[in-house]
Amino acid sequence: MFSFKKVISKLGIGLVLLFMIIGMSLTSQAFLSTNNIFNILLQVSVICVISVGMTYVILTGGIDLSVGSIVALSAVCLGLFTHWGVAWLGENPSQSALWGVVLLSIAGAVLVGALCGYVNGVVIVYGKVTSFITTLGMMGIARGLALTLSNGKTIYNFPEQLRFFGNGRLAVTENFSIPIPVIIALIVVLISFYVLTQTVFGRQIYALGGNREAVRLSGINVNKLEIKTYVINGALAAIGAVILVGRLNAAQPIAGTGYELDAIAATVIGGTSLMGGVGSVISTSIGALIMGVLQNGLTLLNVTSYLQRLIIGMVIILAVFLDQLRRGEVSTGRLRRIFFRE
Repeated sequence: MFSFKKVISKLGIGLVLLFMIIGMSLTSQAFLSTNNIFNILLQVSVICVISVGMTYVILTGGIDLSVGSIVALSAVCLGLFTHWGVAWLGENPSQSALWGVVLLSIAGAVLVGALCGYVNGVVIVYGKVTSFITTLGMMGIARGLALTLSNGKTIYNFPEQLRFFGNGRLAVTENFSIPIPVIIALIVVLISFYVLTQTVFGRQIYALGGNREAVRLSGINVNKLEIKTYVINGALAAIGAVILVGRLNAAQPIAGTGYELDAIAATVIGGTSLMGGVGSVISTSIGALIMGVLQNGLTLLNVTSYLQRLIIGMVIILAVFLDQLRRGEVSTGRLRRIFFRE
């Protein structure tokens, strides 16, 4: 017997991506060009990294609205650390010294992102404040710090060692190379996939989202576990900032605006349940690709950025609705009665 619910449940997110690629290629001849494909992958790389971090949080049943602001704060800190380090080296520094400064600056920026995540986790766990309110507050705090530290100005001109993380390429053959941001995103996805599927820590995260009380009764420290997911989320937001700064050769205090929406959208579209306990970083990365294909296709069709936001918002609502349908929290029989007056 045909069941719409079963069709939705079995429909692979990869198939959705394939249909979108086919549809966009039919509406625009430029869509499948090599340059455009690489452009999509470059655009998606930052959101993909941030979305993987968001997946950790949402798997526990939480949410993080501060990732966009954490990107901005981490970017500004990265810019300041790099400029201070280069100034400390003096004139004509060696390439190895510049690499040292850049790598230390990146480590410092990631530490800043992780610290923001740690504060989020501590307030949520020990302050008993909901993740929505806590991260909403952190959104304002991190953005305010970014604007204050930079005096509201963009920080420019970084050494090529830092730009490498946004614009560098790894040569595979004489005529083919892979952008470094894509490689970074792929590494983040693969490591997170291993952590969530092959380690005790990963299984505990799924269990925490599925049944928090059962996890607590089994002797696992649920407070530390939940805090760790926010720390990982903050650190990955900072890694996204590294890619962004390298690509733009600029650290902007207004960077990351709206990234929280994109990250949540990619995660939910990928099939991660907002209720927690269900999801995959592979599906999240495909969700990020769907977002990238959608935005790129709409741009090629000359759809304004404002209207793109409207469409993305509708896609999020549809994705959440389909998730509720899959979980059985929406009755298909009731839907038929509403729309077909049965």
